[in-house]
Amino acid sequence: MGARIIEGRPVAEEIRKDIIRRMAELQLEGITPGLAVIMVGDDPASSSYVKMKGKACQELGIYSQTLRMPSNYPEEALLHTIDELNRNPRINGILVQMPVPGHIDVSKVVQAIDPDKDVDAFHPVNVGKMLIGEGDGFLPATPHGIQELLMRNGYEVAGKHVVIVGRSNIVGKPLAAMLMQKGEGADATVTVCHSRTRDLGSITVQADILVCAVGRAGLIKADMVKEGAVVIDVGSNRVQDPSSARGYRFVGDVDFEAVKERAAAITPVPGGVGPMTIIMLMQNTVLAAEKALKQHAGPKV
Repeated sequence: MGARIIEGRPVAEEIRKDIIRRMAELQLEGITPGLAVIMVGDDPASSSYVKMKGKACQELGIYSQTLRMPSNYPEEALLHTIDELNRNPRINGILVQMPVPGHIDVSKVVQAIDPDKDVDAFHPVNVGKMLIGEGDGFLPATPHGIQELLMRNGYEVAGKHVVIVGRSNIVGKPLAAMLMQKGEGADATVTVCHSRTRDLGSITVQADILVCAVGRAGLIKADMVKEGAVVIDVGSNRVQDPSSARGYRFVGDVDFEAVKERAAAITPVPGGVGPMTIIMLMQNTVLAAEKALKQHAGPKV
């Protein structure tokens, strides 16, 4: 019969409607959320992502600034730019598009961003809040998008064995931390696999929910997936395709055609997790504006 295809766009549209409602409430207070995106260099993939973020802001009515810097932009100048944005009340969210050139210390950049404007949720303060389960920080866009995708499609995580392939700071580690928390959309038993995991298939085949986020096209084969599992493919890999007008296409980390005959549900690439990442970033920007309004208003007496 084949797996159910879990599309990201319908869920992203649900969240988009909620964002529009929340923005209307902010506008009654005279506030339009603002996002600043800094891009250093001219990486093609980064440029594409930045354009998508700008378009999403425009469609939602979020004020946006895109600051494009040359690849030799000094680290000190970048830190100064971040400091100016930290102090700019017009800007609620700050995002430095990764990767940055090698002469720039990523850790310094991440820590320079005000935690209350860290909509990427990379600052140690927000990472720490996520890890201990405090609810007043930001959650990283892709992991939070995956969690929402599962919840809103009716896939219960509590008590399930979730296997995550990939231990990046962007997806694997934060997703593991989020899914093992107590609460809605969590309470899972989580196993994290990586490049040093022995006999990967013997572990992935145990998963009730399998998430792959390593950036290796077709890594997960059908015999590595349990019958009836839910498969979330985070990978986006460019492969040559002479039949395409562009000469290439994007595929995930999962052998989609084979695995969809074995899984109960699976996300496509593109069109699965991707739309969720952008909308969750927009949600974080609105959340940042709401937090700023609350701080400005001060405690009620």
